[in-house]
Amino acid sequence: MRLAGACFLLALLCWASPPAAPAFRACPFYWLTGMPCPLCGLTRGLCELAKGHFSQAVHFNALSPLGFVMLFSLFLSASWRKGLWTFGVAAFGVYGVCRLVIA
Repeated sequence: MRLAGACFLLALLCWASPPAAPAFRACPFYWLTGMPCPLCGLTRGLCELAKGHFSQAVHFNALSPLGFVMLFSLFLSASWRKGLWTFGVAAFGVYGVCRLVIA
């Protein structure tokens, strides 16, 4: 069942083609501040990674490869997933602060 879910998710990401420059941003942080949050561009990055376009994915969000691994770790056992998610949340936090400082 987990393998079927992972295959379905991968197929969905390959099929989806979000626009490179969306007319509407669904991020409340962006609405309030006008600056990108750590997750801005992640959906586009995940879709590009699923298609094998690594450089384009990193262009949208530098942590999209980590997000991709974290997303598919949901289909693994909880004991293995915990350490990855702890690292991932910390990495996205640091990335968000850096993104705000640079912007």
